[in-house]
Amino acid sequence: MSAQDAMALKRKRQEPNAQQTKTPESVLLSLIKSKGDMGIWKADMKRETNLPEPVVNKALKILQGRNLIKEVVNVKSKGRKHYMATEFQPSKEVTGGSWYADGVLDIEYIRVLRESCLRIVKKMKVATTEGISEFITRNKITKADCTRQQIEEILSSMVLDNEIIEVKSTGLGEYHTIPIGTDCYRATTGMGLGQGARIGAMASIPCGVCPRINQCTPDGIISPKTCIYYEKWLDNLDF
Repeated sequence: MSAQDAMALKRKRQEPNAQQTKTPESVLLSLIKSKGDMGIWKADMKRETNLPEPVVNKALKILQGRNLIKEVVNVKSKGRKHYMATEFQPSKEVTGGSWYADGVLDIEYIRVLRESCLRIVKKMKVATTEGISEFITRNKITKADCTRQQIEEILSSMVLDNEIIEVKSTGLGEYHTIPIGTDCYRATTGMGLGQGARIGAMASIPCGVCPRINQCTPDGIISPKTCIYYEKWLDNLDF
């Protein structure tokens, strides 16, 4: 046998060995990683790899034992086991977003935030989203980090439930520290007689639709003090 034939035979013998390095664990790990932060359902693993269920179960157990993959809860299909590579964090589509904990809607967290926002609005009388968010962060009202977006979502739900109302800052009186036209919130409860009509009228303040609201300042050329529309609106209020 020539040296060339011997080398060819050696290469042929090595090919099966190269295939043998693709163990079920490596095949599944590669597949799971390819799914990124979405993860993959176990049934889809079997379908995409053609591996029998006992082999898949054993490989998953090995990969979890090596801390290479983790099991995650998919809020859209809680009865199905989903797996993800440990270097990824589940997407909002999988977890349900910041209002879910371990795949379950965190009702207690939502309740605490709603009650806190309502107390803050009542305390401030007029509050902005930014002001409420800063108050909650500064006073560490919640153990978990609370984002501005979460506060906005909470306030929007409270407006729909008529616990608070959304108004525009006029830059006067209670609004003097808030830029004109800024969205603000006021409580609908705890008001004295006659206040309901006054606050309800705030929602229709002409500043909200004024095309020059960004140029309006208390002492500027364009100002609530000289605005005929604002003056007419004040005259129609029932104090």
